[in-house]
Amino acid sequence: MSAPADTRPHPAPHPGPGEGSGYDVLVAGAGPVGLTAAHELARRGLRVRVVDAAPAPARTSRAVAVHPRTLETFDQMGLAENILWHGRRNAAFTMYAGGRRLVRLQADYASMPTRYPYTVIIEQTRTEAVLRAALSRLGVHIEWGVRLQRLEQHDDAVRVWLHHTAADGTTTADGTTTADGTATAADGGGWEEQCTVPWLVGCDGGHSTVRKELGLPLLGESRDTWMLADAAVTTDLPPDTIYWVHTGRQALMMVPYARDGHWRLLDTAPAGHDTQHCAARLSALLSHGLGTPVHVEEPEWTSVFTFQQRMVPRMHDHRVFVAGDAAHVHSPASGQGMNTGIQEAYNLAWKLAMVHRGHAGRTLLETYSHERVPIGRALLDSTRTATWLVQFKNTMAAVALPLVFTVVRAVPALRRALQRKVLGGMSGLRLHYARSPLTTPHPLGPRRGRVRGPRPGRRAATAATAGGALARELRDVRWSLLVAPDTADSTGGTAARTAHRAARTHGAWLSVRTVGGTGTDPGPLADPDGATRTALGLTPGAWALIRPDGYLAARGTRLTPRHLTRALAPLQPPAAGRAAGLEPHSAARRAIQDTVETTSPTGQKELESTR
Repeated sequence: MSAPADTRPHPAPHPGPGEGSGYDVLVAGAGPVGLTAAHELARRGLRVRVVDAAPAPARTSRAVAVHPRTLETFDQMGLAENILWHGRRNAAFTMYAGGRRLVRLQADYASMPTRYPYTVIIEQTRTEAVLRAALSRLGVHIEWGVRLQRLEQHDDAVRVWLHHTAADGTTTADGTTTADGTATAADGGGWEEQCTVPWLVGCDGGHSTVRKELGLPLLGESRDTWMLADAAVTTDLPPDTIYWVHTGRQALMMVPYARDGHWRLLDTAPAGHDTQHCAARLSALLSHGLGTPVHVEEPEWTSVFTFQQRMVPRMHDHRVFVAGDAAHVHSPASGQGMNTGIQEAYNLAWKLAMVHRGHAGRTLLETYSHERVPIGRALLDSTRTATWLVQFKNTMAAVALPLVFTVVRAVPALRRALQRKVLGGMSGLRLHYARSPLTTPHPLGPRRGRVRGPRPGRRAATAATAGGALARELRDVRWSLLVAPDTADSTGGTAARTAHRAARTHGAWLSVRTVGGTGTDPGPLADPDGATRTALGLTPGAWALIRPDGYLAARGTRLTPRHLTRALAPLQPPAAGRAAGLEPHSAARRAIQDTVETTSPTGQKELESTR
């Protein structure tokens, strides 16, 4: 959808729609979602430009939790160790009411194995600093004080109008020439730039200009008013769990930061918008609900807001995409906003890179909305339920809750079910793409009965707990075709020959590995004890096709050219030869980009400035 006609004067001449600015993608917004998208696009060799309307990085944090599935994603990006370094691991949820501890629920991931069976509590500012440092290593730097004002789509490009301001928020008039040679003075002495790029990704928040320019409505409803506060708290509570505290008429939450004595507090019934006396008020409420003295210092930061439950009906329009808060806004009750946005950014980035590189047809981009809109819709439902449970304003709670949790404590099976429901539901580990056009739902091969290991559409990372080799493979920017050696294959090694042919034909975007193979097999992947093959359910000659975001796309009991062709058909690659030579040095570049410093986390200096 094109923007309405603009009657303001624009200088001429300027490049036509097909003439570029030197960039492949413009990312609007440098929050965690935009940074993730930019990082994954750059890691795949695309030239990325990132702009943000803010004069500098944010110094306050809305999001504070990185859930297990997002930690798996950060591991694929090579960033999990840095996130763990700066955060606090949490694997429990403790409930209090009327001065009594009701129950402590431990995280239970037995039914959804992961290498990260916990949530990391870390300020959003620190998460963003880790991402900015990683993006800088790839040669991409943020342009602060640059606001996207409008956009105009064409068949082969997107033209955007960017307004530049100084770091202090004032407009500038430095006469800078724009990326495509076009600059013009704006009211107040600022300057406006026209930039033409093949693709635009809008990660510009709840008031997204990109979303509005596309005419995408945010459908949903407004909800209650809550307050967030970051403060030092004096308490004898151990900081190894998230606390839910009911005071008789309302509920509060306490989340321990990595900084000793510092907590994120959530008040579900703030006293209007008066934050002047909130420290004393929170101290009294928490002391009453916990049954132990609590002293809250004056908060370093507070935010009183009316949250909304809204989302867009689609997330893609021709050459423009939206992700994160630009696509959905909702309650912070279960800490899903940032985590969901990061998953969206990763989902989009590998698809956009494949299409731009000529490794897949444009229909691949349609799967972005197809896969993520239903997840966004389900997220609104789950956060609506979580919101009701968190605030729980019913005055009968003080009587009912102790009775309910007396039963929970007495019945181990009920306790385990509740642990998996409450904490497992927030983890993101249950999300899947079983109904995606990219998923071949049933095993391909002569034996179509029950096959061990993850099913198509589910996370392949469930098998990564078996060993580090698969986890390292999942950091590859490409698809992965994993094959078990077929030395006993009566057909004379069909699986091995098919794997060799796939590596020669599709090596630019497909990593072909023989799990437990030898030097004569394509891409041997160490599996000395057979743990990876067992976890994936790979019998001799069997195979598994894994997407770049770590989800299983297809699998089979015997790899043949026909079965592999069927599994790859949804990509609809362009005519043969178009992709040849696009990434002749991708393996060497990938090795450099995937290097992770685990002893001295990247971004330490920048992170220190956020404290």
